[in-house]
Amino acid sequence: MASISFFESLPAPSLSSSLPATNTSRLQTPSFSVPHLSPQLKHSSRIICNAQTTTAFAVSRRNAMVGLFSGCIATQVITHDRAFAEQSVGFREYIDFFDGYSLRYPQTWIQVKGAGADIFFRDPFVLDENLSVNISSPSSSYYKSVEDLGPPEEAGKNVLKQYLTEFMSTRLGVRRESNVLSASSRVADDGRLYYQIEVNIKSYANNNELAVMPQERVVRKEWDRRYLSVLGVENSRLYELRLQVPEDVLREAENDIRQVMDSFRVNKVTV
Repeated sequence: MASISFFESLPAPSLSSSLPATNTSRLQTPSFSVPHLSPQLKHSSRIICNAQTTTAFAVSRRNAMVGLFSGCIATQVITHDRAFAEQSVGFREYIDFFDGYSLRYPQTWIQVKGAGADIFFRDPFVLDENLSVNISSPSSSYYKSVEDLGPPEEAGKNVLKQYLTEFMSTRLGVRRESNVLSASSRVADDGRLYYQIEVNIKSYANNNELAVMPQERVVRKEWDRRYLSVLGVENSRLYELRLQVPEDVLREAENDIRQVMDSFRVNKVTV
């Protein structure tokens, strides 16, 4: 059984996992066959497409942001559920033909370069709400199925361990509380098996870590975030879609987050 500890370096937290399926329209992307490309041409093999929009209401912060960025977005509704559509933002489609994956992301989010992931998008107003994709190295990993990670529950523990390793701090008085909220598997409409992991991590720290008297070191909560991962295997590589959202934002953003998760697909690349 393969270990999940291979993940490449990921974005720092400041830049910025069984999940219930929502009644959304899922993206089905066929396998891609592309000619061999040099690393210099990799950027040209990635496409960001305009997606379909939904009905927007000014009373919501997320829908208000849609009005700022929706000039080039089409008007077709991307869900069959009218009530759901009224609460959701529009989406764009991102396809990486070179590495072999695709997803949809909220149209108001922006891409961040040099964030340490294969791709990274974030909400321009809530910086701790973001997504990234990480892929195992083709030279150091050979996966046949996501089941190589063990059952979803075991994969969930390893995902959480990986997050905690990345969030290790050298500051005095820092404490983290974490737990796996759910771990499940599903077969998507492309016939592939995916794992979905959802964890919560809270960070606490002293307000005066160098104080001599204990009463002067007051512990406060720094942040409370939900981390959601979708794991898939193709091209002998392990792909992980990561989403991060503050817990106090999740209620408002959950519909959109679930749609992004459902849209993630890995695709066969033939060179």
